[in-house]
Amino acid sequence: MDITLFYREKGNGEPFVLLHGNGEDSSYFKHQIEYFCDRYRVIAPDTRGHGKSPRGTSPFTIRQFSCDLYDFMKNHQIPKAVILGFSDGANIAMRFAMKHPDMVTALILNGGNLDAKGVKRSTQLPIEIGYKIAKYFAKRSAEANKNAELLGLMVNDPNIEPEELAQITAPTLVICGTK
Repeated sequence: MDITLFYREKGNGEPFVLLHGNGEDSSYFKHQIEYFCDRYRVIAPDTRGHGKSPRGTSPFTIRQFSCDLYDFMKNHQIPKAVILGFSDGANIAMRFAMKHPDMVTALILNGGNLDAKGVKRSTQLPIEIGYKIAKYFAKRSAEANKNAELLGLMVNDPNIEPEELAQITAPTLVICGTK
């Protein structure tokens, strides 16, 4: 592990890990942390390169974020947890649950996707254009490089094959919508 993730924690009881979406941080869950802290040990880390967590040198991918979550849970003596992921947080949670099923009590996936084809074309096209522009300027600008990495998550990740989902053994709630 080349970084230490920043996190917010409140409460006691069964661990409940909250994973935010792309470009967000743990503050996204401030109301949920307060709501659930009476019943759970609520833990909300900032993903690599988000919020107060450093970028580090490892790849900026959903797979790497899943590895970071594994390291985080091991370092904080969390053997097993309920994991809620929102958007890219759901993608991280899926990858994590597939690789470490014994560490997941239950899974709540809100607005995740298996690949970029799961996003409406009218939404995805501007992301892809923005990604190409940011990638072009990435070597000249730290800000463009950061934007390229964030947009790259929505263009190049998570690439989960439907049959891989069979590796998820924890009880799972999937939340999705059309709007």
